[in-house]
Amino acid sequence: MSDIRRAVRLLLTLAWRTDRGRLVRAALLMLVGYVATPLIAVCLKVLTDRAVAHDPRALWAALAAAVLLVFELMMAHFAHLSYFELGEMEEETLNSTLIDLAGRPDGLRRFDDPEFADTLRLVREDLMNIRMALAAVLQLGGVLLQTAVATVILARVSPLLVLLLAAALPPVIAGRWAQRIIDRAQEAEAERTRLVNHLLRLATSAGSVKELRLYRAERELAGLQAALWRRITAASWRAHRRAAAVRAAGQTVFGLAYGGAVLLVATYAARDHARLGDVVLIITLAVQVSAQVSEALSLLSTLQTAGRTAGRLDRLRAEDVAEPAGAARAVPDRLRRGIRLEGVGFRYSAGRPPVLRDVTLDLPAGGTVVVVGENGAGKSTLVKLLCGLYDPTSGSILVDGIPLSDVAPAAWRRNLTVMYQDFSRFQLTLRESVGLGDLARSGDDTAVLGALERAGAGRIATKPPAGLSGLVGTAYGDGTELSGGQWQSVALARSLMRTEPLLLVMDEPTAALDAAAESAIFERYRESARRAAERRGAITLFVSHRFSTVHKADLIVVLDQGRVAETGRHADLLAAGGKYAELFRMHARVYE
Repeated sequence: MSDIRRAVRLLLTLAWRTDRGRLVRAALLMLVGYVATPLIAVCLKVLTDRAVAHDPRALWAALAAAVLLVFELMMAHFAHLSYFELGEMEEETLNSTLIDLAGRPDGLRRFDDPEFADTLRLVREDLMNIRMALAAVLQLGGVLLQTAVATVILARVSPLLVLLLAAALPPVIAGRWAQRIIDRAQEAEAERTRLVNHLLRLATSAGSVKELRLYRAERELAGLQAALWRRITAASWRAHRRAAAVRAAGQTVFGLAYGGAVLLVATYAARDHARLGDVVLIITLAVQVSAQVSEALSLLSTLQTAGRTAGRLDRLRAEDVAEPAGAARAVPDRLRRGIRLEGVGFRYSAGRPPVLRDVTLDLPAGGTVVVVGENGAGKSTLVKLLCGLYDPTSGSILVDGIPLSDVAPAAWRRNLTVMYQDFSRFQLTLRESVGLGDLARSGDDTAVLGALERAGAGRIATKPPAGLSGLVGTAYGDGTELSGGQWQSVALARSLMRTEPLLLVMDEPTAALDAAAESAIFERYRESARRAAERRGAITLFVSHRFSTVHKADLIVVLDQGRVAETGRHADLLAAGGKYAELFRMHARVYE
């Protein structure tokens, strides 16, 4: 019962905090409707006895039964108006909680953990049902009240009939066991389900469909998806069959008790120990109890699922690490020495090889640094560490001598501007898609247009018919689709919204552009960086595996298999004839 208690506690506490007026109104209306049901059986008993005795007061019993029937039918409807809205508000609150937990300040390491990914997916999917779970709590309360009233009524006819209610326990217990069987099956197949969903997105997304069609791989992908789905479905059917057998066993116990209760009252009536009204009462209550047991099983199943979701949320909360309240050191207003990496090493998980090894490096204040290296050398991982998205596995990062681990992550990130290689395509209005780079000025059209101009993307502002207010992308509305290069320009403009950061990072930002366009963007970025360097000693970090612009950097860092192979200026590194010279000449031959 721990899952059910957890669900009830979460839902009622959240509802009370969200809108206690709606909660109280829905609960009272629901209880009135549920209490009316067993009282209808009492009215039918009185109606039967008085009708048999030709008592004119039978009309009043019929009228009372009719009024109670109206209550039974209508109160739940009026309650629905309150608890459904309240459930929607709870769902929104829990969605916000999930976003907060997924974006906690201690970095992205959890996203590399399959268990975390599975838990996050299960919670995300189950939160859509949370509004129904609140209704289940209120309905279960009504069922319990119905049961209490029915117990009193049955005990007045015969104490033995109370056993009919006790017989309702086996179906409830069996329902819990059955739900556990299904939950374990879902968790066991969670990883395959993620893969199936990924394959489905590949087969239905415009970006991947063109490659699949070109290589005639649609059938192969569909076959793989179908094979995995058959395996998941087979496991699910096995679990559901076992669960159905367990539920059937519990229902059989109640069915036998139900038949015994009717037989008992019929025997009493035959011996003149009970009136005809008692027979009607017991048959009516027995039918109601049967319906209550069926409803209770369904409600408990819903609440068990909600309880599992609440438990998963609790696990996410237990792993959550809040930012230090008072111990965090302030971010320097201006860099005077720069950023130093001392013996930095990093691996994504304990069982995987290190991506960075013993990296010791000085990034001078006000300097332009280019990091080069072959694919897989560790360039993007280095960027993630500098942005505070991950903590080094070993070593430390110092900002003007202050350990980055002592600085509040949110405070440090407010002083960064980054464009990643795998930039996001925010399908919002153009103003919002660019303005996300600096939320404080996201509604300032002058700032947004300025960022687009600095990114060399001023013409994009005229492409949507509604200008900055026009939707970009077509996935969520009738928007304007952009080319790959235009999306990249929007992402670049977003990174240029912050005009005075301490660290400007471009991680392979021009992969979709030609060398000339890359050089032009690099110059624009250097101009923005120069102003930031003059005011705050900002560092510009440009990551690339292309060499069309590296000769303009103040410092070139060559990464090779996670280590710093060489550092220096362009001319000095060429003269040294090492790894940099080899890569540069190889790149030059491509453009000959």
